Amino acid sequence: MESALFETIIATAEGARGALTLNRPDKLNPLSSLTLHEIELAARWFDEHHDLKVVVVSGAGRSFSAGADITAFSEAAPMEDRQLGWRMARALDEMRAVTVARIQGWCVGGGLVVASGCDLRVAADTARFSIPEVDLGIPLAWGGIPRLVRELGPALTKELVMTCRPFGAAEARAAGFLNRVVPEAELDGEVEALVQVLLAKAKLALLETKAHVNAVTESMVGTGRSWADADGLFAGLRDQEGRASALAYVERLRNR
Repeated sequence: MESALFETIIATAEGARGALTLNRPDKLNPLSSLTLHEIELAARWFDEHHDLKVVVVSGAGRSFSAGADITAFSEAAPMEDRQLGWRMARALDEMRAVTVARIQGWCVGGGLVVASGCDLRVAADTARFSIPEVDLGIPLAWGGIPRLVRELGPALTKELVMTCRPFGAAEARAAGFLNRVVPEAELDGEVEALVQVLLAKAKLALLETKAHVNAVTESMVGTGRSWADADGLFAGLRDQEGRASALAYVERLRNR
């Protein structure tokens, strides 16, 4: 088994399968600038392994990801840092191998962007989803809007992003975001069963199917045009009403 050296994630490859694990379980796997950069690098690293067919993307511990590490972002961040999320999601989309997201616990904000960058998604029935960016006074960035429109459709994307209401695995499955939902105790077995089905397929046919579907959806809902959504994020970080909203949101969390 080969592994790449990272600080906040674990990336391994062995033969036809690989694994990418968000690895800050004590903080519910937040997505800092470093983590975004490491996911992008890992995606490119996987592409160097030409035998790979499938990569499982998961979060260590109790949750998939608590989303953007807001303590690591600020309006003073260099412009190139503000593009990290977009580049991360683009790198996941463009990976040659088929990616399977294994989702448990919370999958929040940027965590949904990571999951939506994967080809297939399997979740525990106890998984919970939330997109709190508007409550934080910022627009959903990182190419999240076109990816959610691609997976959920425009009306539901608008509702979930604008209202910030949490939703469960059953609703996510009914909306088409999830391929499978199983009891939490069966999550690893279900992911492994799906991986084994994929591994049994001819690599060329499998990966060409992924590339073909991605080409079709890119022409329908182009994610490339979202490169400038960092501008909206920057504006949100500077907006007085937005900052007040963010402070109120954090205060509500503290009082729960």
